[in-house]
Amino acid sequence: MKGYGSAGAGGGSVVAQPASKRRWKGQAAAVLALVVFSLLVPLAFLLGLHNRFPSGYLVDDRSQQETTFENYHNVGGGQDQTPSEDDQRRVLNLMNRFAPPFQKDANSVSPDEYMRINNTGSSPSTLQPKDHTSQPITKNEASISKGPLTENNVALKEPSSLSNRIGGEDGKKNRDKASNVYETESSCELEFGSYCLWSREHREVMKDSVVKRLKDQLFVARAYYPSIAKLQGQENLTRELKLKIQDHERMLSEAVSDPDLPPFVGKNIKRLNEAIAKAKSCSVDCNNVDRKLRQILDLTEDETHFHMKQSAFLYQLGVQTMSKSFHCLSMRLTVEYFKSPLSDMEHPFAHKIDSPNLQHYVIFSRNILALSVTINSTVMNSEESDTIVFHVITDKENFYSMKHWFARNSYRKATIHIQNFDELKANLFGNLDLAELSVSEEFRLSSQAISQPTPLQMRTKYLSIFGHSHFLLPDIFKNLKKVILLDDDVVVQKDISFLWNLDLGGKVNGATQFCGVKLGQLKPYLGTSGYESNSCAWMSGLNIVDLEKWREHDITGIYRRFLHQLQHENEAGWRAATLPAGLLSFHGQIYALDDALVQQGLGHDYGVPEDTIENVAALHYNGNMKPWLDLGIPKYKKYWKKYLTQDERFMDECNVNP
Repeated sequence: MKGYGSAGAGGGSVVAQPASKRRWKGQAAAVLALVVFSLLVPLAFLLGLHNRFPSGYLVDDRSQQETTFENYHNVGGGQDQTPSEDDQRRVLNLMNRFAPPFQKDANSVSPDEYMRINNTGSSPSTLQPKDHTSQPITKNEASISKGPLTENNVALKEPSSLSNRIGGEDGKKNRDKASNVYETESSCELEFGSYCLWSREHREVMKDSVVKRLKDQLFVARAYYPSIAKLQGQENLTRELKLKIQDHERMLSEAVSDPDLPPFVGKNIKRLNEAIAKAKSCSVDCNNVDRKLRQILDLTEDETHFHMKQSAFLYQLGVQTMSKSFHCLSMRLTVEYFKSPLSDMEHPFAHKIDSPNLQHYVIFSRNILALSVTINSTVMNSEESDTIVFHVITDKENFYSMKHWFARNSYRKATIHIQNFDELKANLFGNLDLAELSVSEEFRLSSQAISQPTPLQMRTKYLSIFGHSHFLLPDIFKNLKKVILLDDDVVVQKDISFLWNLDLGGKVNGATQFCGVKLGQLKPYLGTSGYESNSCAWMSGLNIVDLEKWREHDITGIYRRFLHQLQHENEAGWRAATLPAGLLSFHGQIYALDDALVQQGLGHDYGVPEDTIENVAALHYNGNMKPWLDLGIPKYKKYWKKYLTQDERFMDECNVNP
């Protein structure tokens, strides 16, 4: 029995196995055929094959990813479907926002109409999932400030609304357009910072504005065509719309820019515009048209946002990267330092370095040209240059090049003392957790009024403040009682020696206040107690510092305690911690200097009046657009170049021409 049972089981298994394999193969083939069919049918629909006309230009029709084939397939069936008035109104509103009004003649098209990317510098939105009742998140819904963020980091992204597009009802068109431009500019600056300011000032006339207009018109026609083709009694309109679409596709298949278009393009635009107007007057399935246009809009916005991010990255790269000519200058000066006998000369003014009776200026810098302009402008506008001592603190990479530069170039009778921060750190601050030299940090802060949360209330401010290295001043200059701090992006236009006789009223830091940012606006970063909410922030750039009062109040110790409380797991967090720690450390210890003393913002603000620039004592190029960069604001560069060292051999050899 065992043998028979075993044999029977074995025999049954042998017979059943081929049948099982055959069933499995049949199911697999069916699934594979279903998958292939599900891919081919939507592709055939999107290519226009079901309507028997070729689609010769599909490069910009990115609706291949849409999932509306079943909805189109179910429309009609010999019966007219009358959409609701709300659906019609929604589609027409979306149409107006998606496509600008078409002109009668293509030659009358203004290039500005299609410069939505370059002109507004907007950060396109990504809409929420569409259920035809939900609305995209707008900037109106933001409620609190979005800072602090360092200038060399990308800001937080806020999605914008569909109203950023051109359009609106006729009665509100101009007002909505102004509001939308303001909103997109605010959202762009919130996300990409000063890149948007730069891009708006460097707009270029588009060479393909009419081509883009044709594409938009073609998108609209394709959105209406499937619904019109299902309507009874609209065969003539269907044929007309199909022919006009084919004409547009043929033109676009051969055109990349406007000069490639045929001379009759204006007539084709007018004819398709008339056909679209007829299609709008028909009762169509608004859901299909709405979904088609929204998906096209989403894909276009995603592509726009990608290019915006790419451009902003290249902008930041140009800001932060040392140019080849600047690198060449630094290397040549370093080599010449070790080759020249000047390197062995002792400083002839060593007795002035620690003299408290002289005027001592301190500058933290890594940039030779910027530093030389700051020193030269201060000396040239000073009545007595022989009493001035400049203390330049730099890193080891630029130490020898700066020593050789100032050995080769004299600035009247001023004394210039170069110090290596890495040596100071090793000798004086061996236990300090400070990896490298930290110059002034620059931040941009975007805030929004809670009482009136509208896009027009969104403001982005730019703030510069002491870096970590500045808080070592009392230990570096133990024999000095008072110093003036200058940033290397400052140009001095008048004699500022009067600051040495200024009574700070027992305060530590004489600085220009920046009331565009109040400490209360930074509550999420500063905490809730220990400061007055209405107190203004202050700016670095030009500061008079009482070192005796600094030591008395132990500002450095307070600063270190605040840094210890803040979380900074990486370099970005470590740098960002300078803002709250610096503001809190000097809270109650700021002496407000006259606002007319320093003009801020020449590195990001294009709207500073010329008469204001000429009347102030100092110019501060805070921001990304420094005057020595190609990205610098052209109309402000002349004030900086005025004090640039001329006839320097190494500058000519390295092709340094900022």
